[in-house]
Amino acid sequence: MSTTASLPTTTLGAGGPLIGTQGLGCMGMSEFYGESDPAESWATLERALELGVTLFDTADVYGAGHNEEFLSEFVRAHRDDLLIATKFGIVRKADDPAFRGFDNSPGYIRASVDASLRRLGVDAIDLYYMHRRDPLVPIEDTVGVMAELVAAGKVRALGLSEVTGDELRAAHAVHPIAAVQSEWSLFSRDVERTAVPAAAELGVTFVPYSPLGRGFLTGAFQSAGELDQSDFRRFQPRFTGENAAHNAELLAPLAAIGEAHGISRAQVALAWVHARAAVHDLAVVPIPGTRKRSRLAENVAAATTRLSAEELATLEPIAGQVAGTRYADMTFTSAGRE
Repeated sequence: MSTTASLPTTTLGAGGPLIGTQGLGCMGMSEFYGESDPAESWATLERALELGVTLFDTADVYGAGHNEEFLSEFVRAHRDDLLIATKFGIVRKADDPAFRGFDNSPGYIRASVDASLRRLGVDAIDLYYMHRRDPLVPIEDTVGVMAELVAAGKVRALGLSEVTGDELRAAHAVHPIAAVQSEWSLFSRDVERTAVPAAAELGVTFVPYSPLGRGFLTGAFQSAGELDQSDFRRFQPRFTGENAAHNAELLAPLAAIGEAHGISRAQVALAWVHARAAVHDLAVVPIPGTRKRSRLAENVAAATTRLSAEELATLEPIAGQVAGTRYADMTFTSAGRE
């Protein structure tokens, strides 16, 4: 992996390759956050690599395969300089945009990896995640099939998303897990109960998604009503009605700390996530999603921003005061299995 001095590196899993300590979530380049500018998104990908970002995150469900196709040319052009991560396990319906189901069956996994390889235009996926767990399928069975993909050379490392500590241990006993991806931010800390301690114990890299609270922590919006009609955040409880008004008031410490450092609220929020690595003694590689080069540079700078013990203490109570759940249907997460 080639990186620049602007972003430190860490290992992906125990004994894995070196990666930049901050990745890039590419979901919004295809769907979910309103209209996107493909040219600016492409420029953002190129700039990310220049700044030392080497982990690029997508999934087969983002834009119903469009995101993988969009990334294909970029990935192939820089194949030796980056790791591409994608996922399987969430099922959608073309005639029902709101539908989300799960499928961890062997046939589905095998078909999904082949489809992702074809869309990405690569011979092997660097990091292949189970996007969501189907509770009707033993996780040992799911990881057993995923291990077959490694043996076949289609996948280089395995990851899991939204799992508990016990599920991670059970999976790791079948095949080494390189990374766990779950929501982790100043607004979402439930993973610290069991998943984070298990990852630290096993040498698994933790990849926080939505480390900026889906943009809310940056102050970019204060309620879902400000967002585009196609933006799925309009349906997340934390960003609507009284919940949004309450949660916006929790951002005052971020503003104060940012002003003291001469940095943005986004950088404060990301610096807090990066600080979790030392707190929990594990590799932490957040994947904030941006489609703009200006925001990308700001995010990368946060990886080397250090907050004082007093500042971290000021931020500590925020998560416990947040109103509203992450999703309207929390069965979409590991929270109910903790």
